[in-house]
Amino acid sequence: MNTYKTLSSLVIASCFTLSALAQTTTATTQTVIKAEEDFNKLVSRKGIKDAFLTVADPEGIVFKPEAVNITDFYSKIDKQPGTLTWHTKFARTSASGDLAVTAGPYVYQNGKTDEDKVFGDCVSVWRMSTDNKLKLLINLGIQHPENEKEELTDIKEPQPVHAAPSKDPFNGKNVIMNTDKLFNTTLQKSTLAAYKIFFEPEAHYLFPGFNPMVGQDQTLHFLESQAVTISAQTVNAGRSSSGDLAYSYGRARIKKGAIVSNYNYVRIWEIDAKHQWNVLLEVFSAIEAE
Repeated sequence: MNTYKTLSSLVIASCFTLSALAQTTTATTQTVIKAEEDFNKLVSRKGIKDAFLTVADPEGIVFKPEAVNITDFYSKIDKQPGTLTWHTKFARTSASGDLAVTAGPYVYQNGKTDEDKVFGDCVSVWRMSTDNKLKLLINLGIQHPENEKEELTDIKEPQPVHAAPSKDPFNGKNVIMNTDKLFNTTLQKSTLAAYKIFFEPEAHYLFPGFNPMVGQDQTLHFLESQAVTISAQTVNAGRSSSGDLAYSYGRARIKKGAIVSNYNYVRIWEIDAKHQWNVLLEVFSAIEAE
């Protein structure tokens, strides 16, 4: 027997097997789209309050205006009147399937006429529960005028991950916390420079009072034309076990022209081929003064 050839064959077979396992994609974006559709149906059937209570992750948060636990908030309020509908126009999921994000336009109506309609966009972060169901981890929306143009559909499947899933969730979280803090530190030096460094070319930017923007160029034009400067502080973050999708959120103080206001922000991060984290989506929601 040729021992060298036998060992070589075993090594090649073993590497092939490990490679195949490392590249396995266990999730599809359709899973989170289905979760969104079911959530939408729940709102229609059971109302806003009961729908949120049904889909909430135990650690899920909404901003009212501070970050509060979804279950704590909705269990203490009366049922909300009106109807709420939305459509998914943006969706991503991690290769491991334990983290996903959706975004799209909503219409809230508390009346019978078109004048009673409120338009906006909403971002939802979903996390897989122990019983393999996606639960709502973060929900944040903005209000803006009715969009006369159809929003861009940006729904993509996860890429195979060429690495073993992370077994240390704290390490993954710390990586994103530090990256988010670095973004915020760069913002203090130059808002435009920060977005040139950290924003993906096709990233989505959601700001209250304005229709959603897509692309680094459009975002930079908005920031420059509106004379926007941003200072921000990281509050929390999380990352998928496959290490390809992440989120962060925090507070921001934004000067737009001569007006200074406080905001909450949520950022969705995606890792690139060079193993650098870039912002895939960012949304700001105003914190109204008491």
